[in-house]
Amino acid sequence: MDMNIKDIRKPDGPQAHTLKPNPASSPAETEGLYTSLAISPQVLAYGEQIIEGLKDRFGQIERTAEYNQLKVIKAMQESKVSEACLLGTTGYGYNDLGRDTLEEVYAKIFHTEDALVRPQITCGTHALALALMSNLRPGDELLSPVGKPYDTLEEVIGIRPSRGSLAEYGITYRQIDLLPDGCFDYENIRKALNGKTRIVTIQRSKGYQTRPTLSVEKIGELISFIKEIKPDVICMVDNCYGEFVEIMEPSDVGADMVVGSLIKNPGGGLAPTGGYIAGRKDCIENAACRLTSPGLAKEVGASLGILSSFYQGLFLAPTVTAGALKGAIFAANCYEKLGFCVIPNGKEERHDIIQAVTLGSPEGVIAFCKGIQAAAPVDSFVTPEPWDMPGYDSQVIMAAGAFVSGSSIELSADGPIKPPYAVYFQGGLTWFHAKFGIMKSIQQLLDDHVISSDRLKIV
Repeated sequence: MDMNIKDIRKPDGPQAHTLKPNPASSPAETEGLYTSLAISPQVLAYGEQIIEGLKDRFGQIERTAEYNQLKVIKAMQESKVSEACLLGTTGYGYNDLGRDTLEEVYAKIFHTEDALVRPQITCGTHALALALMSNLRPGDELLSPVGKPYDTLEEVIGIRPSRGSLAEYGITYRQIDLLPDGCFDYENIRKALNGKTRIVTIQRSKGYQTRPTLSVEKIGELISFIKEIKPDVICMVDNCYGEFVEIMEPSDVGADMVVGSLIKNPGGGLAPTGGYIAGRKDCIENAACRLTSPGLAKEVGASLGILSSFYQGLFLAPTVTAGALKGAIFAANCYEKLGFCVIPNGKEERHDIIQAVTLGSPEGVIAFCKGIQAAAPVDSFVTPEPWDMPGYDSQVIMAAGAFVSGSSIELSADGPIKPPYAVYFQGGLTWFHAKFGIMKSIQQLLDDHVISSDRLKIV
């Protein structure tokens, strides 16, 4: 055995040769690949110049990702995740070790009493509807102190009439818009809180709006204000697109429930479906009873062999989110310098992975989405078109050539075809894919004559 090891490590004799390291690709070779993928030298040079000015920002993102990666590992180790946890169950799902352990991991990560993490929760809207419908009763009132909720929640609430809405069950809704500068309207929030107010819903991300995303710190200030007035109210945060962007989550600053989708940040691109609710034990128990049945609650619900994707996706989530954040910052700086209004702007701190770009015309939104679709690893050859998507009040265009259908932690872009004609870009399982996608969108705007090449001047 010793002789064999020696022979492998130090070959001698006529067969001996020197092992050489595999050389890194040269800039010319990389540029050649970009050219073969229909990125012009001008667009590539423009993108590379933008990146040069972002190295410090990217370093900060990496430090946050490192902290969150360690947080996830610590939660998994403390929960004693084992190989048996990855196997899953069928049928009723009684005594599903992996499912129950995963929910313990989520509760530790979010620092909450309990969590519900299930493949039976079909999407983020379903998770939010579940949290609301299970914790509201007829005669209660729901308050949004941050303005209009995401479009698909309008029918859940009953803002737009829909079968099975909260309004049909006698639950009223009140909304306080943000002030013109994006700050909370504390005076009117105080007036809106009343004896019927049972849940306050706080949407962290902007949705199809051009308002700022809320930082965890700002959410904490709002919750503290609300709890001083009405301590028994339930504060729920729609956490979609925000997980692992900061080192804290809304549950660290007083949220009673945080809610999200597994095909966004926490699924790491591997979760094929699912959603989560983390929070107070009584709130989670109510949600579990609504998801399954009173008396059964969290005890049933088979995991159907997909737990390994949930665990591994969660493990990768901090790194994947970091790549998506880099892509969002790159997009903001690229499009800001092209003269478009972007929210957040190129220098602002980030509190979610979404980048809004106001293109000002239907043609601009469509061209942007065509470019993102053309950059995809899946269905790159198809052309996205606006369509009447369920749950929206206008036509919507969506670009997402994803491994998981509809996964918006993967490179994707979408937007309603209505003024101000803004597109919302997010995701990218790797930074390099996000980078390519943004350059592809710029190339498509050029090719469709939405912008002219003289706007890509090197400054």
